[in-house]
Amino acid sequence: MNTHNAPDGAPPPADSPHLRVLAQYVKELSFRNAQGAAAQAYDIQPTIDMGVEVKSRPMGQGEATEVDLCINVHAKRQDTLMFSVDLVYSGVFQFMNVRPDDVEPLIWIECPRLLFPFSRQILAEITREGGYPPLLINPIDFTPLYWAELREREARGDVPLADVSGGASAAAF
Repeated sequence: MNTHNAPDGAPPPADSPHLRVLAQYVKELSFRNAQGAAAQAYDIQPTIDMGVEVKSRPMGQGEATEVDLCINVHAKRQDTLMFSVDLVYSGVFQFMNVRPDDVEPLIWIECPRLLFPFSRQILAEITREGGYPPLLINPIDFTPLYWAELREREARGDVPLADVSGGASAAAF
């Protein structure tokens, strides 16, 4: 991709590769508050179990790609579930003048990287509204996760993520 910067405020040259965010939105959100008001009665730090998954699918005639950042969180004190959150935060992205070989890393690294801060804010707000301290997730580097998934696919002999028709899903991280 082009690393030359355009002057401040100027659009990138028409033929330079770039990524456009067409939309981003909460696709699905579920918050289960199993402990409710009793949550503040404990002084024991909860155990947080979190899973992250990235999914994608082409939209229209391949003009855009929808990328889902799926995050699920379960908080427990000993064996008792305090709360669980399932969030699917999605974005619609368009790749302009991008080589086909560069599309897959953009889908699995850059798109979730752009969606993550908004997902993090939603998770913090929903847990705070549920009566808990805000859940602040550390930033996620999607690059090593993408490369690990590539190695696993090669070992299985699977096709590249971007070549799967009708959408694809990266392994849960």
